[in-house]
Amino acid sequence: MAVSDATGGAAGHRRLNDITVTEPTVMRRAVAAAAIGNVTEWYDFGVYGYLAVTISKVFFSGLPPAAGLIATFGSFAAAFLVRPFGGLVFGPLGDRIGRTKVLSATVILMALGTFVIGVLPGYASIGVAAPMLLLGARLVQGFSTGGEYGGAMTFIAEYSADRRRGFFGSWLEFGTITGYVFGASLVTVLTAVLSPQQLLSWGWRIPFLIALPLGLVGLFLRLRLEETPAFAKLLGESEAREAQTHGLWEIRDVFVKHWRAVLACSGIVIAWNVTNYMLTAYVPTYLTATLPDHGYHGTDATTAQLFQIVVLLLLLVVITFVGRVNDRIGRKPVLFAGSLALVVLSVPSVLLLRIDRPWATFLGLLVMGLMLVCFSSTAPSTLPALFPTGMRYGGLAISFNIAVSLFGGTTSTVMQSLVSATGDLNWPGYYLVAAGVVGAVATWFIREPSGRSLPGSPPAAADEQEARELAGASRG
Repeated sequence: MAVSDATGGAAGHRRLNDITVTEPTVMRRAVAAAAIGNVTEWYDFGVYGYLAVTISKVFFSGLPPAAGLIATFGSFAAAFLVRPFGGLVFGPLGDRIGRTKVLSATVILMALGTFVIGVLPGYASIGVAAPMLLLGARLVQGFSTGGEYGGAMTFIAEYSADRRRGFFGSWLEFGTITGYVFGASLVTVLTAVLSPQQLLSWGWRIPFLIALPLGLVGLFLRLRLEETPAFAKLLGESEAREAQTHGLWEIRDVFVKHWRAVLACSGIVIAWNVTNYMLTAYVPTYLTATLPDHGYHGTDATTAQLFQIVVLLLLLVVITFVGRVNDRIGRKPVLFAGSLALVVLSVPSVLLLRIDRPWATFLGLLVMGLMLVCFSSTAPSTLPALFPTGMRYGGLAISFNIAVSLFGGTTSTVMQSLVSATGDLNWPGYYLVAAGVVGAVATWFIREPSGRSLPGSPPAAADEQEARELAGASRG
């Protein structure tokens, strides 16, 4: 990896040694190290979402089934309520002591939070203490996750070449989908091979216990990497680093000096994550429990899980391709396409789920997945460009997690409550339409980041030839 130690030329003019060139092997290691955290995080979500009904029976057996399910989703949502606090702690810390150190801490804490759930006794053994311990484990997981994703986006964006940031950023969500598919597939297999009593008695613990080895792999990969080129450059600028490490890094600067970036980031995150959690966290329960409770035949758990896994595998094939596309045509057109699709196709996708036929269920899931991939492939390379290097980790972690906590992680709880209160099974569609409107407005106000260097970071190229092209273009 070549990182410039020059201060840069005149405005509009770059010297060749002012341009960062990251070796392909280092770039691959950076992508793997960043994505493994997403694998760990979303493995947990896949397991928890697919085992929601079982978890409600283990930890909330003292409540009626519907109330127990809401309480289970409430524990899921509680983890998101502490994510902003994790962002407030880990984000500024990542801007102060470095991305690698903080990301190493978050990945192992996430894994421990998930692992602990697998060893907790149930309500039948210790009564009300069981759901309290479950809540505690979820809060640890949520707090550490608050420092994970903003850091992972920062990490991969600062390692990437300017012209390929969309492609490399899309690998973050490749890790997300991989983790979710792994967790969901494991639960599906256990559901198929174990009797309901075996799953309820001990089988549900297995997926949670596997989280710890995943976290250890992530820790190993991250400890092998140096700091990002952008942060290394900032570290070398003694006066700037003195200001950053003087203890006066003010969180209020994110909101006062960069409030437009915070609002734009939050809007895109809302559209992205409401769609994400609707598909991955709520829809499995909607198909297997909510629809049958309202007189539909519904979909048996194994079929619903298999359909969703197939859809997510298809997204794995598509996502990095769309990442390449947004490097070519820009981020904003892809984000606009996703937002418009949410407005137009969300209610039809939910109506397809209600037709009570396997082909319609699969098609509804596929439509929802294709809307999601517009954001998943593009947002990880868009959001880091909203903040300067000195507060990129903190700005992303804070604004991302506030939006996710208020609107993303609460999706399942809000949907279950609204459907139960009103009897209207189309609420998931209405909610997605509103998310699409928010995403379109936020996208309108951002500057197109494709092909540009990150604010406060040196230009970055994939190889020496591209670096010469960038230097020549600036002279021209």
